[in-house]
Amino acid sequence: MATTAFERVQMARHPDRPYALDIIASLFTDFVEIHGDRRYADDPAMIAGFARLDGVEVCVIGQQKGRDINDRRHRNFAMSKPEGYRKALRMMKLAEKFGRPVITIIDTPGAYPGIDAEERGQAEAIAFNLREMAGLKVPVVVVVLGEGGSGGALAIGIGDKVLMLENAVYSVITPEGCAAILWKSAERAPDAAEGLRLTAANLKEFDIIDEIIPEADPWTMPENGDKKSQKAYDRVCDSLKKSLVREIKGLSAIETTKLLDNRYKKFRKMGEWV
Repeated sequence: MATTAFERVQMARHPDRPYALDIIASLFTDFVEIHGDRRYADDPAMIAGFARLDGVEVCVIGQQKGRDINDRRHRNFAMSKPEGYRKALRMMKLAEKFGRPVITIIDTPGAYPGIDAEERGQAEAIAFNLREMAGLKVPVVVVVLGEGGSGGALAIGIGDKVLMLENAVYSVITPEGCAAILWKSAERAPDAAEGLRLTAANLKEFDIIDEIIPEADPWTMPENGDKKSQKAYDRVCDSLKKSLVREIKGLSAIETTKLLDNRYKKFRKMGEWV
């Protein structure tokens, strides 16, 4: 069991940890994936489509890491380019049009920092998502599944409720990046992780997230019929599904104007100190 912040960072990055497509396959039915942003291209790092959650039609958006080296390269290690964020927003607007709740799954070290992404408006795409998500007239529930890194995560992270897995992390920068800036050495990453306050417990204390989903130890993808691993996986998925169903049901009962007002107040109060 992880005890330090950096140990949780390492667990969040574990290559056998379930990814967005694993969660979609386990929790949802009738998933139909949508491709392309209708402006430039499709981005395999961002998964988007419609599905059913316990019989309720929803829009699901998630950042997908790869299982092997070829898949990781194809998914660009879950680092989306502008077309990925625009595809996500396209899906959100469709969900709003048809009155379907939106569920997003965060799992990325950050947005892709390449020159080609910058040339196509990476910062603008992220900023536009932040603005538009704040005003979506349907319930939005966010799940921080593994790594939640910087603006790349926040671009699909504006929601009425934010759920976070126990060993996930959510931060403005990686511990290694923070250590390189402050101490000119990535070896101080464990110290940076403690200072960043990036664990689920830290973020719940600051009201950045709303609920922590407990994890079995270890919670990894079951392999070769491992019953213990399968049981742990099923337990976490069941807990996450129950929370999602409860939140969607509760948020759907709130009048739209009140829903938007609550969402605005939720994010405006972040960073206030009494």
